[in-house]
Amino acid sequence: MSAVDIEQPAQQSVQQSAPTASHESAERALRIELAGTYRAFAMLGWTELIYNHITVRIPGPGTHFLINPFGLHYTEVNASNLVKIDVDANVIGSSAYPVNPAGFVVHAAIHRAIPDAHCVMHTHTTAGLAVACSQAGLENTNFYSAQLHDMVAYHDFEGVTVRADEGARIVADLGDKRVMILRNHGLLSIGSTIAEAFVRLWTLNRACEVQLATAALGTARAIPDDIAARSTRDALQFNPRHGAGADVLQALLRQVDRIDPSYRE
Repeated sequence: MSAVDIEQPAQQSVQQSAPTASHESAERALRIELAGTYRAFAMLGWTELIYNHITVRIPGPGTHFLINPFGLHYTEVNASNLVKIDVDANVIGSSAYPVNPAGFVVHAAIHRAIPDAHCVMHTHTTAGLAVACSQAGLENTNFYSAQLHDMVAYHDFEGVTVRADEGARIVADLGDKRVMILRNHGLLSIGSTIAEAFVRLWTLNRACEVQLATAALGTARAIPDDIAARSTRDALQFNPRHGAGADVLQALLRQVDRIDPSYRE
């Protein structure tokens, strides 16, 4: 996202039903987990200066989301400075920081259209963007791509994502898939939880990293479709009975805690 596309709306308050104590407790826990995930992204090198987003829906009355405060690096995000917004990127309550509504176009369209898309993640990692720019896209040639058989959607590049009408086309291209390669742009994942979205994105990004490294060696050895399909069925990290990525995310959050636990503030 370029600086010229940024709009900074005035702070405002939106009328809403009073949250219950349980909703407030759930929101606080979600704030801590999301802030820690931003720090984990920074630890992994999945940052793009002050751009890109992870959004998550807050349980309770209204359709509200948490998003990073615009202008801060992921290492500066903490539980209290995450901004609560509605699906149109209006600030709920007040915030000392603006949001970047241009960056929320893709997220808003998905949150609106897909009931279980409680978390949406978008990155511009070098490996992910390189594969997104390639003619072939993701190739079925490595251990990680084999775990994503028939799981990856594609959306053609339409320029900087600032136009709301593109959202409907992104949703249509996503269909029933839960990870997407935005051609010439980057990677995207959704999940019913932060952990679920994360483990999907990590697997896709890791597949892109290995593909990029393999390209330097010449032609890659293809994996047969039936083996890839079996690998995807056997991949435990996507299975809710095996935590759907929760154990992976918690392991990363423990690392973040050892580095800098200030994300909990």
